[in-house]
Amino acid sequence: MPTEVEMMEALKKVIDPELGRNIVELNMVRDLKVDEDGVVSFTLALTVPGCPMKDRMQRDAHAMLTALPGIRDVKVTFGAMSEEERKAIFGHATASLPKLNDFSRIGQTIAVMSGKGGVGKSLVTASLAVSLARQGKKVGILDADLTGPSIPKLFGLLPGGVRGSEMGILPGNTRTGIRIMSTNLLVPEEDTPVVWRGPIVTGTIRQFYEQVLWGRLDVLLIDLPPGTSDANLTVIQNLPLNGAVLVTTPQALAALVVRKGVRMLQELKVPILGIVENMSFYTCPDSGKPHEIFGPSHAAEVAQ
Repeated sequence: MPTEVEMMEALKKVIDPELGRNIVELNMVRDLKVDEDGVVSFTLALTVPGCPMKDRMQRDAHAMLTALPGIRDVKVTFGAMSEEERKAIFGHATASLPKLNDFSRIGQTIAVMSGKGGVGKSLVTASLAVSLARQGKKVGILDADLTGPSIPKLFGLLPGGVRGSEMGILPGNTRTGIRIMSTNLLVPEEDTPVVWRGPIVTGTIRQFYEQVLWGRLDVLLIDLPPGTSDANLTVIQNLPLNGAVLVTTPQALAALVVRKGVRMLQELKVPILGIVENMSFYTCPDSGKPHEIFGPSHAAEVAQ
């Protein structure tokens, strides 16, 4: 049977996609054992309990260990790191965090997320941007929904609306001066699909933050895609967020999924600035009476 040292060497080939380091170096492998039947068992201590990349790391670990002579199966139990261990890891990782270019200064960075698709998150992001701009704030939007962007359409911006220079990437600009960076400003046609895997998504979001010439902004809003996977985790763990706004609707299903987003933000210590309930009611133009088409409000329940 392989020794513990040999198994650890094999596990060094398993990389945490978000941190870009192997799980042994990150001290994620705990209680590694192999029994006489060739079954390896260990606990994988995750940086985040609900880490969306855990299944991928489990598959990679299984592949690396079963390639060793005598190993026929691998059983992985998921655990979670302590707060002190997480701080040590992310403190070590700060050197690789995205840094703004010399031509950009950003006051506040705020994420807008929902966990659930179709709740009007991008519309809320756009509305917040316009409202802040009307107050005299300099505002930018980083469209982190790379494969399903809608921010350019909301502002009437067409593909090809960004240009490169020796200093960096020039963002698109709306008529009211809101600066926007989105994949739909890079593609040749508005309906050109963007089919990217996780590592490319992560790298592109970092590039949008680092290399776009945002100039001086009071607020940068980040429009996140639905769910709690790659793009969301990249933004929350790697960008200097001041807080997040969650968007929901009165539907019970939407409220349930949004609560997952709430827990994710709480686990990652990101301040929740507020919850916006969209599509709360429809006012009949004839009678003036409001109708709760999607049912009664769940906003207070989610907020609690």
